[in-house]
Amino acid sequence: MKKVSTTLAVAGLLFLSSAQSMYAQTETVAEDLTFHQELKLRFIEGGPFFMGIVLVTLILGLAIAIERIIYLNMATTNTDKLVNNVEEAMNSGGVEAAKEVCRNTKGPVASIFYQGLDRMDEGVDAAEKAVVSYGGVQMGLLEKNVSWLSLFISLAPMLGFMGTVIGMISAFDSIEQAGDISPAVVAGGIKVALLTTVFGLVVAIILQIFYNYIISKIDGIVNSMEDASIKLVDLLIRKK
Repeated sequence: MKKVSTTLAVAGLLFLSSAQSMYAQTETVAEDLTFHQELKLRFIEGGPFFMGIVLVTLILGLAIAIERIIYLNMATTNTDKLVNNVEEAMNSGGVEAAKEVCRNTKGPVASIFYQGLDRMDEGVDAAEKAVVSYGGVQMGLLEKNVSWLSLFISLAPMLGFMGTVIGMISAFDSIEQAGDISPAVVAGGIKVALLTTVFGLVVAIILQIFYNYIISKIDGIVNSMEDASIKLVDLLIRKK
């Protein structure tokens, strides 16, 4: 998690520094700019303060999303194969052999199986309670930091709207100072307002896609955990 956050933070700083280098080129004709240059130019025009905060929310949100995706992919297990391996190990070597299979298998399902097998000597009811209790612990690990990602999804458009309000205030200040309501007077403030809104919404959309993928991944793993836990309890009842 720290390595991913550091990498994305460095990328964000590089983006900001390269954007500052383009500040002197704001007079460049739009047709001559590449998409990357146009993006940096609009970022500068939106104002470094609010646009910088929106960029930080994107970096932190992506760091959490990437860390969760990696963790969840590593936590995905072929539960049917694991159940079969545990059953074969119990038939050939007993509970200790089955526990060894769980120790050598990655993922929350194998950890839950191990806890249930470890309580087998105390009876099936104790093993079932251990499976249920440890299943709740594993669910907490799967959902770790997801609430922060949800926060950044809500925060990004709110920051963009705040920039919109400040941009409109700037436009009215310009009208007050100039004593004129011509388009040239208010164009700058309105452009800042619209740019901050657009960037905030873009960040929220990007993070929302990752969030929905992560939630669906967690739901799939939890369903597999519940199904595998039922199969384990049935197996323990038969062996008892």
